[in-house]
Amino acid sequence: MSYGSPAFWIVMAAVSAGFGALHGVLFHDGPTLVGTIYGTCVGVLMIAYERGLFLAAYSRRLRQLPTLAYFAAAEISMAVLIVVAMSATGVVIWALGIADKPFLEAVTPKLHTVPFALAVSALIVTVLRVRDLIGSETFASLILGRYHRPVSEERVFLFLDLVGSTAYAERHGDLAAQELLKAVFAAIAEPVRRHRGQVDDYIGDQVIVSWPLARGIERARCVACVFAIHRALERDRERWLARFGLVPELRAALHGGSVVTAEVGVDRHKIAYFGDVMNATARLEGLCRETGRSVLVSDAVLARLPALPEGIEAEALGDHRLRGRSETMAVHALAQARAPVTAVSSGHRTGVVADRKPDHAARPTRPQAAAGVPGRSAASA
Repeated sequence: MSYGSPAFWIVMAAVSAGFGALHGVLFHDGPTLVGTIYGTCVGVLMIAYERGLFLAAYSRRLRQLPTLAYFAAAEISMAVLIVVAMSATGVVIWALGIADKPFLEAVTPKLHTVPFALAVSALIVTVLRVRDLIGSETFASLILGRYHRPVSEERVFLFLDLVGSTAYAERHGDLAAQELLKAVFAAIAEPVRRHRGQVDDYIGDQVIVSWPLARGIERARCVACVFAIHRALERDRERWLARFGLVPELRAALHGGSVVTAEVGVDRHKIAYFGDVMNATARLEGLCRETGRSVLVSDAVLARLPALPEGIEAEALGDHRLRGRSETMAVHALAQARAPVTAVSSGHRTGVVADRKPDHAARPTRPQAAAGVPGRSAASA
């Protein structure tokens, strides 16, 4: 549930209304309609400010201040916004005749209300930032205790790796390389969110994204996400060139299957995935270098897709023995179609649901010897 979705704002409005009702319980004879309206309006406005929907440039400048100065300025700004929000809500309530109060009383915040609103706003903002830090789905899983005990489940994993990041760091320094990575990771976030994936981890210049298997293969979301990321980077070509002198390129590997998901850690908790699927996906991403292809997908994922996204075609690269695995893996390269395609190999019709399982023998192939492929060590999300 991203902050761009209606569900997010409905939940936030409900939470804010609840705190408005709580204010009535604490300071009056009980919850009132007026208190609920005040709570909803003030809460939604503060969350919109914190999410950068307005005064975003001002918020960025505040974050550049030294820590103590930032906290002081942030609290003052929040207090001013609360007073403005309460006054504006009071005007609306008075104009609609919801509260039988004189105008001045309706638009003047009570002395005890501002500290209460500040405390509630700080609590909600803190929870949202923790949620942002670890991911919305991970946050929900930790709160609900979904993975207190290890659970076996099927997931699709996407490993993304920034091409040439080491060389960029050698030329421009680690700080400049970190700025590049930060910008690339920010550009990746929106397509992942739009295709209902979750960013599980950042490992150096690599991003690990995953979906529950059913969600990832539905409408080929996992594949569509990869090419949406490529399009997003290409769309901002001029901005990338002006800022960094290059347009980021990513290698991508898609693989899926059964993993064990569990909550791990003592002082720092996280949701981690265990199993051969993680190792195999990391090795598959390493195979991109060997094959010279930017997007590879395992047969385990491709065979389950109802159809490839429109304009995407698959090419069989044969079986490869990945390092650390005794069995070979059938690998396919994905790319934008160079010409109008009426039928993609393996029974996948571009943009059309296939009515049979893929016939891998029908996929276009090219000679490719199976070979051990160097790759990263296993990664946990």
